[in-house]
Amino acid sequence: MAVTRQPGSYQESEFQTGVCDICDDCGTCCFGFFCHICMGCSIASDMGECCLCGLGMPIRSVYRTRYNIKGSLCKDFLTTLFCGACATCQLKRDIDRRKEQGIF
Repeated sequence: MAVTRQPGSYQESEFQTGVCDICDDCGTCCFGFFCHICMGCSIASDMGECCLCGLGMPIRSVYRTRYNIKGSLCKDFLTTLFCGACATCQLKRDIDRRKEQGIF
């Protein structure tokens, strides 16, 4: 796969929704809470990664780096440790919004 945009070529930003913004997309949240592993596979597929890589700190960090989203490895670790399902849903919502905006 060819690299079309270098990491950091996007303006620094935040995730487009908060970790606990469950009501922003109830369908995504239900999917994430009732089939967390399936959502991880969906995220990994969206990002062109192995299905086993779709959950947790590593995929979140890769995504943050790719889209120049503020944060740190420590914050990624703590977010996924204490609320893994919420962090996964946030990532999926952000991917879906970027697809709608044509920047994914």
